[in-house]
Amino acid sequence: MSIKVENITKLYASQKALDNVTFQVNTGEIVGFLGPNGAGKSTLMKIITGYITATDGKVYVNDIDVEENSIEVRKKIGYLPENNPLYHEMYVREYLQYIASIYKLGKDTKNKIEAIIEQTGLTDEQHKKIGALSKGYRQRVGLAQALIHDPEVLILDEPTSGLDPNQIVEIRNLISEAGKEKTVLLSTHIMQEVEAICGRIIIIDKGMIKADDSKRDIYSRIEKKTNTIMVEFDVDIEVEMLRHIKGVMDARWLEGKTYLVEAAHYDDIRPAIFRFAVDNGLTVLSMQLKEQSLEEVFRSLTT
Repeated sequence: MSIKVENITKLYASQKALDNVTFQVNTGEIVGFLGPNGAGKSTLMKIITGYITATDGKVYVNDIDVEENSIEVRKKIGYLPENNPLYHEMYVREYLQYIASIYKLGKDTKNKIEAIIEQTGLTDEQHKKIGALSKGYRQRVGLAQALIHDPEVLILDEPTSGLDPNQIVEIRNLISEAGKEKTVLLSTHIMQEVEAICGRIIIIDKGMIKADDSKRDIYSRIEKKTNTIMVEFDVDIEVEMLRHIKGVMDARWLEGKTYLVEAAHYDDIRPAIFRFAVDNGLTVLSMQLKEQSLEEVFRSLTT
């Protein structure tokens, strides 16, 4: 067991930031930790990493009590906080040497630094000052410091915040690669990121766990009331024609020659749409059943 959170509560005066939170993350899992701003994500991550203490409850990392053995736990964790605190006046290689000295890597220091610079794509930037780097490369430096001691557990708080689409893909690939050998708890607001790399999703709101399921099963958390079909024909048609197909509840134009058709969730009307096309001399260029999205589940559970 890599991370075990048992009945964690955190109070700030009378405000309850976390309310009896319990979950486990097993070795080798990449878990997406989602929640609106102020839900308690960063607070819990700080408790897991030993930066702050809980008001009540216990956290174990590899069966080590975080509160009783904070230093030992930190040896096993790589942590990238949301604001990625770095020493901007230090050079990249100099900074990583400093981090390596904190972890007392000893004679392995040089090899570890070389390996992590290559792994995080910092080879061409290693002799630059951190403050002169783009935000994407500063995030790479943050990941490098979290990985340099080869931790068993990675705690990443908004690792792609503020990055452009290309930088997001690059950092996502780094996390996916690291997750092949480590346990990863990843906090983010980017749903596509979670769907791309996480096998399990935990949703928290107002300090309480609202969902904890595999990516495949998380969508069952909200009741599906309709099936939505996206269909493209070879010519424009009147939307009202689609509404007269048996089983159709509603239809509307989307863009170009593409339309959205809704039916009851238990009714697959795709065969009826094909028959409609044949009867009216139309060609169906594409037809797709629109799946529920993680964003819909998130909004349903946290609104």
